Amino acid sequence: MEGVFVKVQELVALYGLKVIAALAILVLGRWAAKGVQKLTARILRRHSVDPAIVSFTDSLVYVAMMTFVVLAALAQLGIQTTSFIAVIGAAGLAIGLALQASLANFAAGFLMLIFKPFKIGDYVEGGGASGSVEKIQIFTTQLATVDNKVIIIPNSKMMGDNIVNYSAKPIRRVDLDFGVSYGDEIDKVRKAIQSVVEKESRILKDPEAAILVKKLAESSVDFQLRAWVKTEDYWGVYFDVIEAVKKEFDAQGISIPFPQRDVRVFTVK
Repeated sequence: MEGVFVKVQELVALYGLKVIAALAILVLGRWAAKGVQKLTARILRRHSVDPAIVSFTDSLVYVAMMTFVVLAALAQLGIQTTSFIAVIGAAGLAIGLALQASLANFAAGFLMLIFKPFKIGDYVEGGGASGSVEKIQIFTTQLATVDNKVIIIPNSKMMGDNIVNYSAKPIRRVDLDFGVSYGDEIDKVRKAIQSVVEKESRILKDPEAAILVKKLAESSVDFQLRAWVKTEDYWGVYFDVIEAVKKEFDAQGISIPFPQRDVRVFTVK
C-alpha cells in the first residue's frame, strides 16, 4: 500500500504541474477566444456587414482559436500533437475536395454578401435567369419571376457571369420604337408622340424625353421615343404609352405599315 502511495506522489509530482498548466491554457484560451469572437463581431457590425456573415465569421474565429488552444493544452501534457495536426490537415483536404462545388458556392455567397451587387427586392438578371431577389443565402440565391415562379441559382453561377441589376438606379429610360409609312409627315408624327408624352404624368420632365428618327427602313420610317421614368414605373409606362401612341396615330390618321412577310411561290411539277 505504501508503494502505491509513493507511486501516486511521483505521478502527481511529475504531471501535476503539467495538468494545472494545461487547464490554465484551456481556461485562459477559451476566455481569449470568446473575447476575439466578440471583437470580430463588433468590428464587422460597425462596418455594416451582413448579419449572416457576422454570425458565420465570429463562429469560425472561435472554432479556429479553440483548436489551437486544445492543441497547446495537449502539448503541455506531453502529448505529441504532430499527428493530430496531420490528421486535421488530411481531413480538411478530403473535405475540401469532396465539397469543392459547395465551397465555391459558399465563397461566391460570401463575396455577394460583402460587396452587395444587389439586395432583397431588386430585379436582376444573372446566372441565366431573371427575377426579383427573394433570398440571398450562403450557397444559393432565390429569385421570383414575373409569373411567380421560384428560381434557385447556385451562387458560383450567379457570380460567374454578368449581373444586370435593373433596380440599382432610381430612374430608367424607356425606349419605344414606332414605324409609320413614308407618306406621313415627320413633324406630324413627332407631334403625335409628343402629345402622348405630355399627357403621361409618370414620364419625367428632367431628363427630357427625346423623339428621334431612328431608321429609314424598307417599308417604314422608324421613330424612337426615349423617355425617363422612375424605376418602379417602367413597365406601366412601357405598355400604357404603346397603347396611347397607337390610339393617337389612329386619331391623327397616321398609318402603321403591316409587317412584310416572305411570299414563296411553289411550282407544281
